[in-house]
Amino acid sequence: MSPDIVLYMKQRPDEATLNHIVSILQDPVEDLVRKDSVFKRLELNPDDYVDNPAAVVELLVRRPALMQRPVVVRGNQAIIGRPKDRIAELLA
Repeated sequence: MSPDIVLYMKQRPDEATLNHIVSILQDPVEDLVRKDSVFKRLELNPDDYVDNPAAVVELLVRRPALMQRPVVVRGNQAIIGRPKDRIAELLA
């Protein structure tokens, strides 16, 4: 079966999609948020997203560029595909 590739900046995930991903994410929910230069420029506090799915979803709906990627979803599991070896483990 071929994977469905979603270009998240062209086909932005809506709140329902993000809530679903968060609900099946095998990683800490705060890892779904990139703590990059944009995050810092917005003066966001990383602690606000620790174990806080609602805050993560709200942020990513408003700022999809802050979503850590790739996010790989298979069945009822989702992971952040970093390092890349994790993707192969999920798909095996």
